[in-house]
Amino acid sequence: MIREAIVTTRSASGEPHLAPMGATVIEGGYLLQPFRPSRTLENLASTSIAVVNFTDDVRIFAGSIVGKRMSVDVCKATYLDCPRLAEALSHDEITVERMEDHPERPKFFCRTHHSEAHRRFEGLNRAKAAVLEAAVLVSRLRLLSPEKVDEEMAYLAIAIEKTAGPDERDAWSWLVEAIAEHRQARVLPSRL
Repeated sequence: MIREAIVTTRSASGEPHLAPMGATVIEGGYLLQPFRPSRTLENLASTSIAVVNFTDDVRIFAGSIVGKRMSVDVCKATYLDCPRLAEALSHDEITVERMEDHPERPKFFCRTHHSEAHRRFEGLNRAKAAVLEAAVLVSRLRLLSPEKVDEEMAYLAIAIEKTAGPDERDAWSWLVEAIAEHRQARVLPSRL
């Protein structure tokens, strides 16, 4: 099972970093597979600690994917010297037990040391799920055909139209803009 989460790490010098990531549930913890190159990978390799944050604020996922600078508050995790999302519903503090290198996506096998709940989960919302799926699509635009992206986005738009609140509509608009910008960049002739 993969849980969509915001993984927070810190550099060796203490600079916080957050990234949306699918965290695969394994016995006793998680398997994280950040792409190479990435700051998450560098931080995991240098500090061996991270926090898996669970949030229902899909703007964080969408904003991270499209490079939209959002102010996201972090605070220190309860036990590890690592940041966590201040407004997370819950979080798991993890340490890297071992790493398997790979040219594209190294595997970090992590053990959960502490889990903590902060806020009540208010229930499922189809628009939130649609934004998450669209964020995954946008992260893979260079790998997917425009037709596949259009088909998926048209289906996901139904949930946005029927169930989205202002936050989901904002996040959706950022993703739609990112798709349009990607296509425009592919159409424009390159300049020498």
